[in-house]
Amino acid sequence: MQALLATGNEDKAREFSELLPFVEFLTLKDFPGHSAIIEDGNTFEENALKKARVMCSYAGLVTLADDSGLEVDHLEGAPGIYSARFAGEPGNDDRNNVKLLKLMQGIPKEERSARFVCALAIVMPDGTEQVVRGTCEGYILEELQGNKGFGYDPLFYYPPLDCSFGQLDGATKNRISHRAKAIQEASQILKLAIVGK
Repeated sequence: MQALLATGNEDKAREFSELLPFVEFLTLKDFPGHSAIIEDGNTFEENALKKARVMCSYAGLVTLADDSGLEVDHLEGAPGIYSARFAGEPGNDDRNNVKLLKLMQGIPKEERSARFVCALAIVMPDGTEQVVRGTCEGYILEELQGNKGFGYDPLFYYPPLDCSFGQLDGATKNRISHRAKAIQEASQILKLAIVGK
């Protein structure tokens, strides 16, 4: 069954497809005529819900949208909803990581706690809406470790596996990540909505 994933991020689309194999996802690239969606909410949940509502109305399909990012406690939750464009527009993973490293320079390990957050909104053509949240706790490293994943993955140390997200293979990350947790939370809703069982 088809659903729309309101993203143009190919890495994100791949993760959703791997985590929800019973869904055939279309993405924003399949709807080139849609207007840009301004993410002007104050929370991950508000931004995810806005994207899902707009694109569900446009496409007439069950629509999923996530807003996700990194919260660093020492930085009072920054970069938060600005994670993708932390170092300015257009968003760039390398520049974002450099900025985070500079801001965290000299900060002791006990003050480097952080978490990845994913708010996942599901909006259906009949008006039904649901938002779920997944988080993954860890620490900010003092240098990049690993070249897998994307975004802040090489700087995010995950204690249970004693490595960074940038060192994890896709299958492992898809079991423990913030996005995986949010999708697991929502999977039953999606099966009922899309598959009908």
